[in-house]
Amino acid sequence: MPIYMRYRVLMIGFALSTTLASGSARAQAPRIPSNEDESKAGDYALPDPLVLQNGSKVNDAETWIRKRRPEIVRLFETNMHGRSPGRPEGESFDVFDTDAHALGGTAIRKQITIRFDDRKESPKIDVLMYLPEKAEKPVPLVLVLSFLGNEKLAPDPAIRLSTVWDRKTMTKRRADESSRAKKNAYELDQVLARGYGIATLCYTDIEPDFPGGTAYGVRPLFFKPGQTAPAADEWGAIAAWGWGLSRVMDYLETDQDVDAKRVAIVGYSRLGKTVLWAGARDTRFAMVIAGGSGEGGAALSRRNYGETLKHIKANFPYWFCANYQQFADRPADLPVDSHMLISLIAPRPLYLATAEDDRWADPRGEFLAAVAAEPVYRLLGARGLETTDMPPLNRPILHTIGFHYRPGKHAVTTYEWDRYLDFIDMHFSKRSAREN
Repeated sequence: MPIYMRYRVLMIGFALSTTLASGSARAQAPRIPSNEDESKAGDYALPDPLVLQNGSKVNDAETWIRKRRPEIVRLFETNMHGRSPGRPEGESFDVFDTDAHALGGTAIRKQITIRFDDRKESPKIDVLMYLPEKAEKPVPLVLVLSFLGNEKLAPDPAIRLSTVWDRKTMTKRRADESSRAKKNAYELDQVLARGYGIATLCYTDIEPDFPGGTAYGVRPLFFKPGQTAPAADEWGAIAAWGWGLSRVMDYLETDQDVDAKRVAIVGYSRLGKTVLWAGARDTRFAMVIAGGSGEGGAALSRRNYGETLKHIKANFPYWFCANYQQFADRPADLPVDSHMLISLIAPRPLYLATAEDDRWADPRGEFLAAVAAEPVYRLLGARGLETTDMPPLNRPILHTIGFHYRPGKHAVTTYEWDRYLDFIDMHFSKRSAREN
């Protein structure tokens, strides 16, 4: 039996055959050809992240921080993700539940509602958090952007049942008691045992994931008078979901039990794309962990392999700003690529998870993007992958940039979480300085 068959899948809905997975676009776009032959990936030249738009070379950290990094952020905003607003003036936090002896006395449970204004009908985020009961406070935190309602994290009857948007029916559905988790997910026990807290939120709390979902999400809260849709250079759904993560960070900075200087954000598939952009924009996140993020995430857009920008335009145009669509037939003209997105996270730790049979997400394209981002990490005194050879299966690279390539398909398995936690240990534990 192949080793990947023994990996226990922890998260529902990530298989290539489902519409939640990035790879689902294959079934929706039969008329758009795709390539999974490495010899046909094409030749391409990548923009240099260490060259300013005026042609000057970036030779020091100050020039990167003051000039080049802001340039790259603006290029992504204008051409890909769109501009997002800052913290809303009407933001508020309601800690509506606290239990100091949750999960049989092993954890502290908190449930928080984050609101953006005082209107009852406006979108809001429900956050579920568990902190290790016996750990010295404040503790580092793993913040998971999830496809699922919070009740899926643990078999805890006190978790508020979620009301989530169903992207198939485009309707809102309230979970019932039968939907509660029967066992802990996301390696909850392991996370707590290693001394970390974990928090989850469902991404559709921020905005539904279907065409026309904009009307039901957070973006209309910021429309100008008479505006009915985002402008061509204003935020898409991925930027909106990432904006929501920043609002959770606003809360975490107020929670004395959480070390807000050591928060890792985790996302998979389209939510891997999301955490990459959220971490690029918001430097308060100390670590980014993205799995199977593919096109529009960590995979190079200039490579003709797996899902491409053309597939994104056909199937999920609302994920990005309208300006992005003009590059569907000419990705080489896009002034940015994924190695530049990765470079915006430097020098903070970044982990990329890929899988052998997840060809739709282009594992090699993700690896090559991380290689191309390494000069920025080195400039800032951090370690990149330190190799140009893609590692063998199940041989993770654990530096400031981490990467693994495992057997199997587009899914989150125990292998992912074990490697994630090893990486977090390296950088967040008190004895982690040796690898930074």
